[in-house]
This record gives sequence, structure tokens and C-alpha cells, in this order.
Amino acid sequence: MTGPTTPASPASPTSTAARPKSYSSPLETPRPHLGHAVASEWTKLISVRSTVWTLGSLVLLVVGIGLLAVSETRSSDYREVPLTAPALFGLLVGQIPVMVLGVLTITSEYGTGMIRTTLTAAPDRARVLTAKYLVFATTAFLTISGSVAVVGLASAILRGGSAAGPHGASEWTHALAGCLYVTLLGVLGLAVGAMLRHSAGAIAVMLGLVTLPPVIGAMLSMWETLAPIGSTVLRYNAPVALMRLFGLSGADTGNSPGSAAQVLLIVLVTGASVAGSYAVVGRRDV
Repeated sequence: MTGPTTPASPASPTSTAARPKSYSSPLETPRPHLGHAVASEWTKLISVRSTVWTLGSLVLLVVGIGLLAVSETRSSDYREVPLTAPALFGLLVGQIPVMVLGVLTITSEYGTGMIRTTLTAAPDRARVLTAKYLVFATTAFLTISGSVAVVGLASAILRGGSAAGPHGASEWTHALAGCLYVTLLGVLGLAVGAMLRHSAGAIAVMLGLVTLPPVIGAMLSMWETLAPIGSTVLRYNAPVALMRLFGLSGADTGNSPGSAAQVLLIVLVTGASVAGSYAVVGRRDV
């Protein structure tokens, strides 16, 4: 008769062989970085219909209205204005789709709840927000500048003869500054959308920032005590800035601020809003 058997000790070969081995994936698992976030945001941007509608309407407005303006002018009309000036007429309206797309780049994820999936896959919120800014700004600037270039080249070919007078490269530089200005308006819309997390509210704020200053400035100018404030508002707003950047004489009112001042103002406002978006998105819950 044999006695009871004792269980194998933890160090016995039998128990060691029964333990599962740690799994090692055969696939390469690189450390996440900004490039991965940029690729993800690019995929999302080109996968939604809002991108096609907003950027498509921008191109139609700038190129369509611009070419119409070129066809309705004479070569002598360009003695006092740049060859890129016809693009401004469509861009004054086309800036609205750019701002709308900037807002929807982030608020659409909050509306559908997709932002939870995004931040679960990429917990670094600053990296996600940076990728959104980079992808949107690059796409918007290339689309805007390409549309302006089409109009400028058309006017240079059709109206750039000797009757139009000399035109230097500075016209194209100022036009690029105008494209940058509209791009920054879209980036500002993205920052406002990141802080408000609501599409309609953020779009309303951006439309107010662009359309209301000329009206408010004109109203304030009616009262003598508020006239200096009204004059400042009338000189520093998006329509006047774009007219100044594209070299239209109607923007020169004697004491109108220069192009550098207009660009500096939008850079400061957008930079402050972007910094605020990083602070808000990094501290609050989804």
C-alpha cells in the first residue's frame, strides 16, 4: 500500500512546462509618433463629404468668379491693380467654406462620438490636435493658392499685354499672403471648434468675426465719442485686409494699415486661439 502523493513543488519541471509562454508578435510595432497621427487625420479628412463640398465650393467660387471678372475687364484696367486681383472677388465669399471646414475638422468627431475612439487609439491629445492643424492648414493653403494661381495666370495670359503696364513678382507675393490670411481664418475656426465642441456654435462665431466688424465699425462711427473705436474696427477686419493684400485701390483710405500689420493681427489672434485650444482640450474630459 502506497502513501498519498505530494503535489509537485512550484519549481518542478512539470509545473514550469505547464505555464504559458509570453507572446511575441511577429509584426513590427513601432513607437507612435506625429507622422502616424498626421496619416490618420489625412485619412479622415479625405473620407468625409464635407471636405469635398467645402473645398469644391471654394474652388468654384474663386476660379469661377475670378475668370468671369477677367473676361469682363480690359487690359488697361490692370494698370492700377495686380493681375491676381480678380481672384479676390471669389475669395471674399470663398473664405466662408474654409472656415466651415476648419470647424468641422474637429467638431464633427465630437458630434458623432468618434473623438472617443480617436483619443483611445492616440491618448496624446496634443499630438492629435497638432496633426489636425497640420493636415487642415496644408490642405487649405494649397487649395486656396492653387485657385488664386489659376485666376492670376488667366489674367496674365489674357490681360497681361503692354496695355496692362508692368507687373512685378511682388503681386504674387502679396497674393500668397492673402492665401495665408484665409488659411489662418480656417485655422482659427478649427481652434474655436476645439474649444466649443459644437459645429453650429463655432460656425456662428466665425461668421460673426468676419461679417460683423464692418457693420459694428460703421455703427460706432456714428457717435463722436466712439468714432475712434469705430474707425479702428473698420480698418482692421477680414474684408479690408484681403483687399489690402490683393492690392485693390479701394482698400487705400489714407490711414489704412499696411499688409504686414493685417497679417500680424490675424497671426496673433489665431496663435492665441490655438494656444487656448491646446489648454482646453488637454484639461477637460471628452
